[in-house]
Amino acid sequence: MTQKLFTKNFVLLILGQLTSLFGNFILKLALSMYVLEVTGSAAIFAGILSIATIPTIVLSPLGGILADRADRRNIMVALDGLTGISVLCATLLLSESNALTVISVLLAILSVLGAFETPTVQACIPTMLQGDNIMKGNAVVNQVASLSYLMAPILGGVLYAVFGLKPVMYASVVCFFITALFECFIKLSYRRSESKGGILSVVKQDFLSSMRYISKEQTNIAKMLLLTACLRFFVMGITIVGLPFIVRTVLGLNAQYYGAAESSLAIATIWGSVAAGLLAEKLKIHRLAILLASMGVFMIPAGIVFLCPADFIIKYVITLVSFCGMQIAISIFSIFAVSLIQQRTPNQLIGKVMAYASTVTLCVQPIGQIVYGFLFDRFSNMIYLCLIPTGVIVCAVGMSVMGFFRKMEKEQQEVSA
Repeated sequence: MTQKLFTKNFVLLILGQLTSLFGNFILKLALSMYVLEVTGSAAIFAGILSIATIPTIVLSPLGGILADRADRRNIMVALDGLTGISVLCATLLLSESNALTVISVLLAILSVLGAFETPTVQACIPTMLQGDNIMKGNAVVNQVASLSYLMAPILGGVLYAVFGLKPVMYASVVCFFITALFECFIKLSYRRSESKGGILSVVKQDFLSSMRYISKEQTNIAKMLLLTACLRFFVMGITIVGLPFIVRTVLGLNAQYYGAAESSLAIATIWGSVAAGLLAEKLKIHRLAILLASMGVFMIPAGIVFLCPADFIIKYVITLVSFCGMQIAISIFSIFAVSLIQQRTPNQLIGKVMAYASTVTLCVQPIGQIVYGFLFDRFSNMIYLCLIPTGVIVCAVGMSVMGFFRKMEKEQQEVSA
């Protein structure tokens, strides 16, 4: 009997993710606009955000351990409830004299809570769904995140412009409490783990067992994490830094063009998520290598067009199409990669393994952004020297891992048989 994708539990999780992510996005948008208005410095807010990510990086492995040892439903309810309370307290305490301090502390608290939230949510999906539905479920979660990201700047920007910072913060509080309410009705099986010794002993034991699993029993997971890190360094580094730099600095276009480019990327992510859901039962694992290589292929035309004496609008359109194609490929690949890791990890380890995946992403992506920020500054008049070589490297990486994905496909076929 085929399992239904939209079970009661999964629908409640999706509704919770929609309200939670929307609340997060409008909150971050309002806080960034307020800090920029008060200080006039993008560097100050970037610094606050960078420092605030440190707790997530440090605590994510602990979040994974908690997700594997406690009732995941209760964790999600508690975290979203605490998030709502934290934002509510910050809103009540906020004033012109202490705004930067309150915002900095709030972002740090949200970072701590996020370290426990992400691995817990990712660990819930393979508990609720099975087989190809795991990939379809991850695709739906990705679609919801992209939709929230697309809607938040529009609605959040209007709310902030009309009402100011505090009403937006109150709106996000409502979102978090609604999320906690949805999660109260989720029913997950839970069996209390037997643990010997104190907290430090349990943490050490769980960390060693999970590392042993991915380094010796399931080395494919470790390789997949390394491949994801490589992807995040090159592709996300060049996307997050490169597109705004090209549109605003190299082409000298206004904020409307940049806004259209960002919206196009969000729509491309949604398309990629939809495609991943449709391809869940059809896409062979070895074709992930081709998908990875295609990211590099899409990148090359964006570089070549800057070698040609083309009009600025032609350069803009070709760059946008290239980056959107790359974004669709990233979205499909990421969903399949996460799903493959989830399918190969036992329930008692899934939280920890997904926490490692989150930590790898959080560590590597900012490094890629810094490196490409330097490269784009250095070669601002010759940006093809950033785009074309990176495209060739990504393409080469994709083709070089064809054997790895074929091996994974063969192992999966043997398990299914």
